[in-house]
Amino acid sequence: MSKYRRNNIVKATVTGIENYGVFVTLDEYFTGLIHISEISNDYVKDINDFVKIGDVICVKILDVDNELGHLRLSIKDIDYKNIKKIRRKKIQETPLGFKTLAYHLPIWIENSLKNMKK
Repeated sequence: MSKYRRNNIVKATVTGIENYGVFVTLDEYFTGLIHISEISNDYVKDINDFVKIGDVICVKILDVDNELGHLRLSIKDIDYKNIKKIRRKKIQETPLGFKTLAYHLPIWIENSLKNMKK
């Protein structure tokens, strides 16, 4: 079973541009093609006006071929250049610092050794 499904929007990296469409890679196994008809609802004179090689864009999955690792993709009707960055919560240091870890570590090790003996 593939991690890619129809209608999902995922990130892809542009690897090639031809007159008929854009080639992208999603991971080490899956690649895809955005046909020129799936770039815009308007006339597309030059694909280079939309993407450049190396761009990381959002793409909508239209079809999945799991055997070949190919996806048929679209950037029509989605905000393909809006890559939202994942914000990580800032780690707040506690007044105890590593003292809590130093206290609990021997207990955790002892419990793990007991569980391993069972």
